[in-house]
Amino acid sequence: MPVIANMDSFHKLLVAAALGALSCAALAQQVSKEQIKGLDEQVQDIKKDVLAISSELQLLEEKLLYPSNTQVSLFVSLKGNGKLRLDAVRLKLDGQDAANHIYTFKELEALQGGGVQRIHTGNVRTGEHFAEVTLIGKTGETDFQQVATYKFKKAAEPKLLEIVVDRSESSGKVIQFKE
Repeated sequence: MPVIANMDSFHKLLVAAALGALSCAALAQQVSKEQIKGLDEQVQDIKKDVLAISSELQLLEEKLLYPSNTQVSLFVSLKGNGKLRLDAVRLKLDGQDAANHIYTFKELEALQGGGVQRIHTGNVRTGEHFAEVTLIGKTGETDFQQVATYKFKKAAEPKLLEIVVDRSESSGKVIQFKE
């Protein structure tokens, strides 16, 4: 009988060891889930920091590349709801190519919804300058192209110039400028 008692104790010891191993594995799994959750939160915090730093660097880069005393920015906006569909804009500043842009469907939707697109930011000296804008598009089934020039004076502060595309039927002059 002592052998059977020893076998029974051995089985109990074996079962206890197995239960202990299972509870340790469950505890380890729980700890690793908590650790993973903590690591995930740290990664999200690092992502936020990186995005904030990137935004700050972009602003600093813009200030360095385009100082306020020489900065000129041009924007494009739409007004009216005629049949004119804007396909592309070509911009020249003082006779030099400054920007060419072909519009996607989503960009046109944004402009039609009241959005404004920055088409160019650059440096010019103080004094008189001129911008030449060429619009390419369609009115119904016919091709449309119009060129307009605008003379502006650049002072020491940044210059903002809006190119307004008037799509209303009554307007003969599609391109308008607004400072």
